[in-house]
Amino acid sequence: MKLHLNDARGNNQFTGYGDGYVLINGQRHSGNLIVLPTRIIPDWHAGSAATLREEQFERMLELDCEIILLGTGKVLRFPHPSLSRALLHARVGLEAMDSAAACRTYNILLAEDRKVAAALIIED
Repeated sequence: MKLHLNDARGNNQFTGYGDGYVLINGQRHSGNLIVLPTRIIPDWHAGSAATLREEQFERMLELDCEIILLGTGKVLRFPHPSLSRALLHARVGLEAMDSAAACRTYNILLAEDRKVAAALIIED
């Protein structure tokens, strides 16, 4: 599926996604990654949603976001609440959804000038 955002103002946006990949500004990415408006962090997490650890969520505090969209692959999988404790204490929102929904939601929040990041598990 292709996605389009009318006014990205030079920011990273999802322009498509499919089985095992996402397109960011037309460029294909096939590994797990974190997408922010002005940068991309490749190889974010080597495993699946089931192997996420608390340390990975703690490192997300460095992203300086108000909301983080956790794309858990083809299927929505909720992380155990203890994993995101650091985000909760820092008042950073975490929304878990399948990765396709995370891509769409990211583009909407980006268009609203929100401080958003998408942490995506592509291969699951």
